[in-house]
Amino acid sequence: MAAAQDPFYIVKGEIQESIDKLQVTFHQWEQTPSNTGERVHLTKELLTSCESIEWQVDELDKAIAVAARDPAWYGLDEVELEKRRRWTSTAHNQVGRTRRTVETGKVKQNLFSSGANGVRKELMKLPNDHASQAGRSNHYVNQHNDDFISSESDQQLLLVKKQDEELDELSASVRRIGHVGLTIHDELIGQEKILDELGMEMETTSNRLDFVQKKVALVMKKAGAKGQIMMIAFLVVLFIILFILVFFT
Repeated sequence: MAAAQDPFYIVKGEIQESIDKLQVTFHQWEQTPSNTGERVHLTKELLTSCESIEWQVDELDKAIAVAARDPAWYGLDEVELEKRRRWTSTAHNQVGRTRRTVETGKVKQNLFSSGANGVRKELMKLPNDHASQAGRSNHYVNQHNDDFISSESDQQLLLVKKQDEELDELSASVRRIGHVGLTIHDELIGQEKILDELGMEMETTSNRLDFVQKKVALVMKKAGAKGQIMMIAFLVVLFIILFILVFFT
């Protein structure tokens, strides 16, 4: 089969033309500064072209694999099949290198853009961060004030509680003192009654002694001097007898 009529060479010519255009675009991409709109556009175009060419080469590899099953049917020999395999392999490698280079450049560009965007965002966030820091500072101040107020409230509550406990103890002490006072009052009333009764008994005894003294004086007066001497002697003897009985028996 003539090369001009062989479908392989027709497809090969179209793929080679696409590869040539890809290389031209790739050189243009290399000369274009990064982080520009044209560079981004060329990157997308190159990746799309690489994907399309790789798909076409894969389909051509499949056709070669089919022809390799029965080369005589297609009028081919092993030399021609090997030649076609080498070309598809070379096309794969060439397009693959271009695609990897473009993808690497895209990654670097994205990293640079991300870094720049990050810096811009950080710069844009600075006022917000300052406001946030101010807000956090105010929050800390408010929290400190709240903690201080809470601490003071707790101390006041503890002080009031302590005062209540002291008042309760004082009230209990007053009640105990009141009970003791009532007890003392009752005892004083009882002792006063006893003293009154004792006073009445002493008064009665005094009256009786006065009566006895009057009787004795009357008897002594009637007995005369001799009778008084005898009575004194009798009393002395009676005293001696009582003394002996008490101390010597």
